[in-house]
Amino acid sequence: MPHDLMERAIRGEESARHALLDLHRDDLRRMVEARLDRRIRMRVDASDVVQDVLIDAWRRLDGYLRDRPLPFLAWLRQIVDERIIDTHRRHISSQSRSLQREERLPEISNESAVVLARRLFTSDPSPSNCLVRKEFQGRLKQALVSLLPEDGEVLVMRHIELLGTVQIASALGITEGAVKARLLRALQRLRGLMESET
Repeated sequence: MPHDLMERAIRGEESARHALLDLHRDDLRRMVEARLDRRIRMRVDASDVVQDVLIDAWRRLDGYLRDRPLPFLAWLRQIVDERIIDTHRRHISSQSRSLQREERLPEISNESAVVLARRLFTSDPSPSNCLVRKEFQGRLKQALVSLLPEDGEVLVMRHIELLGTVQIASALGITEGAVKARLLRALQRLRGLMESET
């Protein structure tokens, strides 16, 4: 994020404040899509959630610019998390009792786990290997859901949200070296979970 844009926003320039939020619109969309449950996507469009996040961020922007308690992307990520939880509660509680019986929301959506499986591991496109690929993706999806939340989160940020190391470090409030270490650890744990299932 350009430093001068933040400085102009702090000085109260409305156009800079709009530009600051708009700069992260694509990041917010990927964050929402990575976390929005499939059952909710049938009722709520990700762009509507992003719009709600941007409205919330605009309302809270004065407080953020005054105090700047954490990096900007990390602050936006907190608002995304609040919106996702609120959206899940609102829509799942209005669905059937079988959905209400679930005790907690998954850390990442099933769709994100499948996309992540495809991105992390190349697939042989031949029809004869289709069944093997599907079985492998199912096992990988289960392993991803079994990861510690912080491991799954860093993999989602890198491979689903397509954030770079600098952006992930900013969002999590850690160093780039720590991001690289978490990514390596997450991949090692994922490999270990996959090997234990064979």
